[in-house]
Amino acid sequence: MTDWPLAELLPHAGDMILIDQVLAFDEEQIETRLTVQGGGLFNREDGSLPAWVGVELMAQSVAAFAGCHARVQGNEVVLGFLLGTRKFECNVEHFPLGAELRIHAQRSLEDDNGMGVFECHLTGPGIHASARLNVFRPPQPEQYLTQTTEETRHD
Repeated sequence: MTDWPLAELLPHAGDMILIDQVLAFDEEQIETRLTVQGGGLFNREDGSLPAWVGVELMAQSVAAFAGCHARVQGNEVVLGFLLGTRKFECNVEHFPLGAELRIHAQRSLEDDNGMGVFECHLTGPGIHASARLNVFRPPQPEQYLTQTTEETRHD
């Protein structure tokens, strides 16, 4: 478990931070958790979360993995991107109000250019979801964003 506030590990703000806590991390993996609470941006009327939010929970866990490593190395937390997911499978349509969910993300590939692949699993009472996430963390995100914006204007 870490004592760092999630806002110091994720490049998200306010209500967009969906996970509650980092339970453990090491060089290759992270485990996070959250308790489904009502009234959030993605909650259904009954307070549950649609299963597709599981992809975002997995992505935030991967972002927390990067944030933990940045903090350990004394670096700033930088922006990363979820490029896509493969094989998202979930055995439920929603995550019930009050359910405690645990997310495990295991790095299976990361290159020097910032491309990475993580195998992710989300579990809870009677719940299992899994996916492979493709992510990108540019070496210099500010330059990348500026370059992308300028290219869009010229097209």
